[in-house]
Amino acid sequence: MTGGPDHVTRVCFRLQVAAEHLDAYRERHAAVWPAMLRAIAAAGRRNYSLFLDEDGLLIGYYETDSVADADASLAASEVATAWEEHMQDLFDGATGRADQTARVLPEVFHLEDQLAAAAD
Repeated sequence: MTGGPDHVTRVCFRLQVAAEHLDAYRERHAAVWPAMLRAIAAAGRRNYSLFLDEDGLLIGYYETDSVADADASLAASEVATAWEEHMQDLFDGATGRADQTARVLPEVFHLEDQLAAAAD
């Protein structure tokens, strides 16, 4: 996760979808509730993508100006709460809302940052 006053924050996270629920996960994400899509956008998350491997490893990525504000907005959202409850049974070892328990991965390389630093 990176960020600063002149820099967007990039967030990458991982979760584990249970192997027996891969098809259900894909189906639910093929038609995310429009109200949930609007809640994500209103929270300030953009350029949001999810990637699902055949072993259930789920990698998510989004950009935001404030992780704390985006997280707080979704935590307070009734539709986000309902969506997370709708999805919770699909994850291995689910012990809470996936959006609040995902493991955030530290960023170790970003091309544009290094190009900018090399130009200085």
